[in-house]
Amino acid sequence: MDLAELGAFLKSRRGRLRPDDVGLPPGSRRRVPGLRRDEVARLASISVDYYSELEQGRGQNPSDPVLHALARTLRLDGDETDHLFYLAGRTPPFGSEPLQMQAALRQLMERLDDTPAMVITDMHQVVVQNHAAQVLVGPQSGLSGIESSFIYHWFTDPDTRVLYPADEHDYHSRLLVSDLRAAVARRGPSDRVSGDLVRHLLRASPEFSGLWQAREVRVRHEEDKRIVNPVLGVLHVICNNIITVDAAQRLLWFVPDDPAIVPRLRELDPAQVWRHTRGPAFGRVPSWG
Repeated sequence: MDLAELGAFLKSRRGRLRPDDVGLPPGSRRRVPGLRRDEVARLASISVDYYSELEQGRGQNPSDPVLHALARTLRLDGDETDHLFYLAGRTPPFGSEPLQMQAALRQLMERLDDTPAMVITDMHQVVVQNHAAQVLVGPQSGLSGIESSFIYHWFTDPDTRVLYPADEHDYHSRLLVSDLRAAVARRGPSDRVSGDLVRHLLRASPEFSGLWQAREVRVRHEEDKRIVNPVLGVLHVICNNIITVDAAQRLLWFVPDDPAIVPRLRELDPAQVWRHTRGPAFGRVPSWG
């Protein structure tokens, strides 16, 4: 924790705001152009004395709720909020907008028309799929909360597992849990999204509980996969990953061993391919990470 730099950063962010930026009247006796300390404290619902101590590089370490309140009050963007948390010796928040696709991944997706590709979050929530990916692994139409995660469905809905051969289910279970454990550590203990997902799965799935207690960690990278498609049969693909710097999102693209499969993926209708597959994961939230 760097109290002196934290105080200087808060002061600089306070100085750039005007009263009308935060819905306050400008007043006629304002000696500085920015907000006053008491105004920031009131808007963040903390005491003036405590906020003053923070700006002076003194006082107790601010909690996560206080940092969130200050970030909101001072209109900090994502990078500034992360910086605020680092200065306070805290883990920056992850996943505040988990389904917003980062610009670089969108640009890559737009250049992969002939390749099955999709963007998912570190919680295995689908952000977007192109047409070929919808045909290959099933279309998505997002859900909210923990039900938007493929990991949730993998451990709570047996029909989800028809995507992979039965003799590989244990392998995919271990891989999903080890990847999730790495993501939970990155997000930190105060993250609500990952905490809710893990707590629910610990209650709902003995298989998940056993794997979670093993504490294996493995981040997904390049993998050979066998995918069971209702029309095209068992397909051998290489699944590649590009992971963003904060590891919150990743671009997946699939390269079939048989090049003749690619034209079929462009021609088929994903709704027709997957229409007879039961369970909420198909046609709703496949992430297939």
